[in-house]
Amino acid sequence: MTERDAGVDEAVAAAFRTEWGRIVATLIRTTGDWDLAEECAQDAFARALETWPAGIPDKPGAWLTTVARNRALDRMRRAGVEAAKLREVAALPGPDAPAADDSGIVDDRLRLVFTCCHPALPVEARVALTLRTLAGLTTAEIARALLTSEPTMAKRLVRAKHKIRAAGIPYRVPAAEALPERLDGVLAVVYLLFNEGYAASAGEVLIRRRLCDEALRLAGLLVRLLPCSETFGLAALLLLQHSRRDARVDRHGRLVTLDQQDRSRWDQEAIDDGLALLERAGGEGPYALQARIAACHATAPTARTTDWRRIVDLYTTLLEVTGSPVVALNRAVAVGMAHGPQANLSLVEELESSGDLAGYHLLPAVRGDLLERSGRLDEARESYARALALATNEPDRDHLRRLIAHGRP
Repeated sequence: MTERDAGVDEAVAAAFRTEWGRIVATLIRTTGDWDLAEECAQDAFARALETWPAGIPDKPGAWLTTVARNRALDRMRRAGVEAAKLREVAALPGPDAPAADDSGIVDDRLRLVFTCCHPALPVEARVALTLRTLAGLTTAEIARALLTSEPTMAKRLVRAKHKIRAAGIPYRVPAAEALPERLDGVLAVVYLLFNEGYAASAGEVLIRRRLCDEALRLAGLLVRLLPCSETFGLAALLLLQHSRRDARVDRHGRLVTLDQQDRSRWDQEAIDDGLALLERAGGEGPYALQARIAACHATAPTARTTDWRRIVDLYTTLLEVTGSPVVALNRAVAVGMAHGPQANLSLVEELESSGDLAGYHLLPAVRGDLLERSGRLDEARESYARALALATNEPDRDHLRRLIAHGRP
């Protein structure tokens, strides 16, 4: 690949990060056709790869929007769409001129989130559809994020789009009185969007930054749109986790566990902003509780000074609120840190026997860590090997290989 080709690829990738969701969301609003919007956006980016070697446009977003709009017009004309709809698409404004609706929200991407999170759709479909249309994740990436198979996810996306068309689900932010009941699904979308980016491999840095930045942006919009305990809690949680981004991998791209991270590399500005939002959160909702746990780590000068007993208490409350087996596993880790590995090995083994986390690589990884801390090295390596067989993220796989070969650092 020549330097020029690399520059074009980088420019297209950068435009995808910033413009995909905007283009798709706006085309959905104007055409009412989800598949058409995605296909025309894809065509625009494919066209960019073909034509930008001759010169990258000064305003890539406007160029892509124009190409996608023209492609949509061509498709609609061939399909015999009525003239009024064609005029609406032809008048599509550029990315710097968003249109407001009676909700007062001028961001098409936020409208898209609330449309995807309509209560007529199953929760899993709401999350998957938004990850597909807003962030441009592939079906395989969404399946990995939601711990399901790719064929299952593909069917889920098709059903969700059909449901939107058949039920006439409107493309808008709901009225103020309906916002609270729609919020849980929206928060779940934003949180999973962040987690998918945060867990991306070192070779997917661009994807990771794009998803995390998009989640942080949406969380900020939600705080302004609907300021309440859980929107403040989610925004605080994302900022506190995001503050550790640069310390999570070393210069070789290898995973660095929380207790081994160089805390001087944590983003203090993000920590301060997160703590300020957390002060406004109050309540004991799941995101506010998780933000308090993240704050325990963010405010500890060293790993050894972390208040693990406080974290155990917070996880206990969070488990009562959510009943999540992942939360139960995290609580077990905290119990081990607070009281020693023998205190929580039985908790982890109970989770293994329940089958609730079958296929979740962190369960045998945690068990391996506890066994190693207890001096049961052969059993620890066996657990790490099981975790390695399940892990799909390359930094996690590399970390597990090093644990099998050398043990904890």
